[in-house]
Amino acid sequence: MSIETDAGTIEQDVEALGRQLGEAIEQLPEYRELQEAQAAVEVSEDAQERIEEFEQLRQEFMLARQTGDASQEDLQELQQAQSELHEIPVMAEYLEAQNRLDAKLEAINDAISEPLDIDFGEEAGGCCED
Repeated sequence: MSIETDAGTIEQDVEALGRQLGEAIEQLPEYRELQEAQAAVEVSEDAQERIEEFEQLRQEFMLARQTGDASQEDLQELQQAQSELHEIPVMAEYLEAQNRLDAKLEAINDAISEPLDIDFGEEAGGCCED
């Protein structure tokens, strides 16, 4: 058996394990809870209206910031809108579910990173870290 064949087999095995890991993550209660919470946000008229309002404010703020016209009051208005959005029960549950999944994925990242002696998630995430 040649080294090239072994390397190709190892690559295929690692990719297969990656797919299996993805499929296993889909079965996690934290993942399913996030999916359910996201669906609830998507069907909530109140949440959708507040999301649209927040996104409009955010875009206006970003434009004002680019032109140097953003004020502290504008920032506070945007933060208040975000806070009100996060207080909607379906949105609060979505954010909590997202935090639970993030914690689980961090634990998985730690388990993968330990034998590699690198932060797998950071390395796999790409470049351009601030």
